[in-house]
Amino acid sequence: MAGRELTSLRSPRVKAARRLAKRAFRRREGRFLAEGPQAVREALLIPGGLAELFTTAEAEARHPELVLAAEQAGAPVLRVSGEVMAELAQTVTPQGLLAVCGFLDVPLGAALESGPELVTVLAHVRDPGNAGTVLRTADAAGSEAVVFTDASVDPYNGKCVRASAGSLFHLPVVVGPRFDTLIPELRGAGLTVLAADGAGERTLDECIDDGLLARPTAWVFGNEAWGLPEEILRHVDEVVRVPIHGRAESLNLATAAAVCLYASARAQRARRAQEAQGAQGASSRT
Repeated sequence: MAGRELTSLRSPRVKAARRLAKRAFRRREGRFLAEGPQAVREALLIPGGLAELFTTAEAEARHPELVLAAEQAGAPVLRVSGEVMAELAQTVTPQGLLAVCGFLDVPLGAALESGPELVTVLAHVRDPGNAGTVLRTADAAGSEAVVFTDASVDPYNGKCVRASAGSLFHLPVVVGPRFDTLIPELRGAGLTVLAADGAGERTLDECIDDGLLARPTAWVFGNEAWGLPEEILRHVDEVVRVPIHGRAESLNLATAAAVCLYASARAQRARRAQEAQGAQGASSRT
């Protein structure tokens, strides 16, 4: 288990971890911070995913299995005081476990080489909490990759990591492609590119009815306040709006993403079931 407790913010290991709160240092080191037992548990499932673990005595007593697993994985485990943990975690109520993790993102080509049927693209999404929630939603809906374009927030931002609730560790994440180079890559992988925007001429219901959502699809979601810029809307295959049947003015980003992604997931499952049934029928006739 962890040895002597670190109580000074001037400790070299503590200072190095604190610097990871800034994007420039995260990029330079290729590491980020992930707080809480769930994040630690997910990081431990990835070989080499957990580089270092900070823990308080209380958290070590509550989660001895995670501390032991970190040690067995060869990650240094450092016990720190509550005051030091509060500075490292940057949350109102720290959970007492903080992992230093290596970057997880993959090149776009690697994310597309398996022929995904559902991809989520965040374009001009600036709020880290919203971005993390969309990442979590994409994971839940079965999206096979999430792309953060160059104009979007850093997925390794602490608030984004926390909002993803572990989903950052679950699926391929691509960071930083320009949208104008991204579109041809998505189409080349056989994906129809749909933009979710309130200005869309077609509704989600219409796209469900005409079978569009049954195709392999990349959904593009934009900024929380002003949506997607015109230069993006011009280059996608369809601009789709979620119909508002009540009196609400609009849906927030995460809710709209959930509605669109689950609609695609359901349509694609139905198509695959029909294809499997057709293949089974053809096989029985031969």
